[in-house]
Amino acid sequence: MRGLTTWLLLLGLVLYVVAYLTYGRGLSRSVVHTDDSRQTPAHTLYDGVDYVPGNPLAIYGHHFASIAGAGPITGPAIAMIWGWLPSLIWIWLGNIVIGAVHDYLAVMASVRSEGKSIQWIAGKTMKPRTSRIMMVFIYATLVLVVAAFVTVAGLNFVATPGVASASMLFLVAALVFGVLSYRMKVNFTLATVIGLVLLAGAIWLGFVWGWHASFQTWVVVLAIYAVLASSLPVWLLLQPRDYLNSYILFVGLGAGIIALLAAFKGMALPAYSVWSASAVGGVSSPFWPAIPLVIACGSLSGFHSLVGSGTTSKQLDKESHGLPIGYGGMLTEGVLATVVVLAMGAYGFQVLGTVSGQLADAGISLARLETDAAYYGSTFLKAANPVGGALGLFTRSYGLALSDVFGVTAQFGTLFAGLWVTAFVLTTLDTATRLARFTWQEFFGYLKESSPGVHRVITDRWVAGAIVVILAGWLSWGGAYTVVWPAFAGANQMVAAVAMLTAALWAIKIQKASSGYQWATVIPGAFLWVTVFAGLIWYVYAVPATLVIKAIFVLMAVLSLLLLVDFFDGYRRRVQAPVGVAGSGR
Repeated sequence: MRGLTTWLLLLGLVLYVVAYLTYGRGLSRSVVHTDDSRQTPAHTLYDGVDYVPGNPLAIYGHHFASIAGAGPITGPAIAMIWGWLPSLIWIWLGNIVIGAVHDYLAVMASVRSEGKSIQWIAGKTMKPRTSRIMMVFIYATLVLVVAAFVTVAGLNFVATPGVASASMLFLVAALVFGVLSYRMKVNFTLATVIGLVLLAGAIWLGFVWGWHASFQTWVVVLAIYAVLASSLPVWLLLQPRDYLNSYILFVGLGAGIIALLAAFKGMALPAYSVWSASAVGGVSSPFWPAIPLVIACGSLSGFHSLVGSGTTSKQLDKESHGLPIGYGGMLTEGVLATVVVLAMGAYGFQVLGTVSGQLADAGISLARLETDAAYYGSTFLKAANPVGGALGLFTRSYGLALSDVFGVTAQFGTLFAGLWVTAFVLTTLDTATRLARFTWQEFFGYLKESSPGVHRVITDRWVAGAIVVILAGWLSWGGAYTVVWPAFAGANQMVAAVAMLTAALWAIKIQKASSGYQWATVIPGAFLWVTVFAGLIWYVYAVPATLVIKAIFVLMAVLSLLLLVDFFDGYRRRVQAPVGVAGSGR
């Protein structure tokens, strides 16, 4: 059907606008009880390093760029093996009913808890052991995130030296903007213009002068950067970098939206292939419960609760900013995932047509891919290998979309898409390292009274940051991270399930939400827990993996049962707002 990309994109945008104006505002009004007269932790606990109130546009840029990463691009790209319709349904429903609710309540529960983490809140609303279990698991998950994104960025820099140069030069622009805006108090608009000019110069110089270096060199450079990014005051690097970076992200997203609306293309890839496609580990993977192991950030993600309660909540200037940043940021990510699905659906076969010879050499029939849904469901990911896998298939599809509408070369569009993806990757690397530092410091908080000297050393922000990147760099350097990487998606979604149940308890016990909104948090949380638990069991049973990976998934399944028991215990007992946790204030 010609023009299907246009109508589907419009439908998605309408759904998101309606959800924000109704469901989102309802949560703000009836669950959070937003009150701008209440000072946020950024003011009451201001320290000039982590607790710093920021311009809402800057914090929105930081939050969106940090939660996105490459997840809403890579996950939907892989999920296209089931067809574009199941992917869009999971993205849209997951966003509105679970993902955006999860993100917003995680941010605001933390704001009302002096900026404490979601695992701290879980320990207060459930059991103390809940917090300790989550801390260990979250720390391991964040080390994997840092290792994976260091590797992805390093490989991309080796393959595209121009993107490497532009990314490194951009850091200078971010530092200049930070000093101008936060220390010299230059008008925010003027500082933004100066920062964007420097950003444009960094991109131009990057493509003129490519920085050629080995993968191991980039691992070291990125590790050093990650320590700096996690330890320097947020006003100097994190906020400025993420804010200016958001312009790259939003230009890329905006250009993709305009291109897909104007191209008025049909969807060439199938709407639905088979229920059990070869999506995970090359084996027959049922859409449910395997889908959360593939599409995470594009629909819902536990990492978002770590960002929201780890950095965003410490930077909100007013409580009312939480809705557009927390709820709206997740919907923006859903728009990005929608663009990925539609771009690949419209241009995917056209891209594969450029490597038809290589497909034939690999024994893959392009003609059969286009006509046989079952064959497509078993072969799609293999067919994408010659163009760089599912992610490469997206960047090339995006390049063709820009070429069709804006008249640029497909090569330029593909290169811009590569820079766009890298911008997401580096921003998530910044935030994940800082969050891992917070988790480390929180875990060893019990030493503060008994061994203050040890506590002072081991929780020093430079020491804590260095430990994270040393572990992650070691995994990246030797490639060992690939052994446990398949467990990341399961760990991430388990965190999402527990964070959602924690938010539900916070809404019920602390905020005294109405019964309708109580069910609006409990039911999605329960559905997510069941789905993730079933996905873990299916993975252990069906996917051929190493003993280490199987053991990790078994451990996650056991922990998820313990956390469910803790949820029911917290639900049954009377919970008073503990010290540091504010109620509705009504």
